[in-house]
Order: sequence, then C-alpha cells, then structure tokens
Amino acid sequence: MGATGVKGAGQPPAVRDERSDMHVSPAPERLAVDVIHTCRQRGLTLATAESLTGGLVCGALTSVPGSSLVVRGGVVAYATDRKSTLLGVSADLLAERGAVDADVASAMAEGVRGVMVADVGLATTGVAGPDPQDGHEVGTVFVAVSAPGVAFVERLALDGDRATVREATVDAALGLCLEALSRLVD
Repeated sequence: MGATGVKGAGQPPAVRDERSDMHVSPAPERLAVDVIHTCRQRGLTLATAESLTGGLVCGALTSVPGSSLVVRGGVVAYATDRKSTLLGVSADLLAERGAVDADVASAMAEGVRGVMVADVGLATTGVAGPDPQDGHEVGTVFVAVSAPGVAFVERLALDGDRATVREATVDAALGLCLEALSRLVD
C-alpha cells in the first residue's frame, strides 16, 4: 500500500496504489450506510460521477433510508467525451492520457461537485473488462473523492470478471469516501 494524500492548496491529490487479488471489505450496504450517516451528521451533501460502475455507487447510496437528505444526484459519464462535456474534465487531459487515469478521476470528482452543487464528489473510472482499454489491463481502476480542502485518489488493480471488478470498485469508492470524510475538519 502506498501513501494517501490530503490535497493542499494547488497540490494534486496523492495516489494510493492498491493491488488485490482478493477483495475483503465490509458489506457495501454497511459502507453506504456509514457514508450517508457521516454526511448527515456533518450536514454535507454528496454527488457521484461514474464511468465503469454505471451508477452502482449512487444506487448503493440511494438504497439507504434518509439518503435524500445527502445525495444530490449522479452523473454516469460512460463515454470518454461525456467526462469533458458533462463534468468539465479537460479534453486535452483525456486526449493525452485517456479516461483511465488518476487525474481524470480527480477531475471527475471535482466536476460533479460543481454540476450537482454538492459538498463531496465521488468518482470512478477504469477498465471492468472483458478487454483491456487504452493500454490498461482489466481491473485497472481509479476512485476519487473531492471535498472542501481534501482530495483523494486511489489506484486499484483488481482481479475477477466484469461484475467482480465493478462490485469491488463500489466498495473501494465508498471506503475511500469514508476515509476522506474522516479527514475533514469540522
């Protein structure tokens, strides 16, 4: 496991590198409940920007009773050009690096905060399979969180079929969101 970073003024988020052939975490339902509960306690709103998960993160969050007080909405920007058009990700960045990139994930999280007028943005981008994309192997995923004064990006290298990669990405995104929320200063 590499370093986790807290974004400072003008500093890009650090990228934590997670490699896993076995994903072990609390049930996604529990993670979603914890994210909603923590946001409610802090009076924060949240929005999602999703690519490979296709709305699964927002779906997990909105399955929690009371989530309407927290979740502002979500954007499924599955096509690369939609990341620029809907979320404000730099077209140059996308052309240079493609959609599977730490900075793209970070920009998606920041962009959805603005689009949805939310305190916290949570983003996913990567390769669920079955085939590699833009030179990235199946299971290469980036999840990102953006909140006032805090930004995290985590790189994942996941094994498994498409459904397994997507499910593990939801878990990782919710877990990273909880970590970021714990770093916010009241």
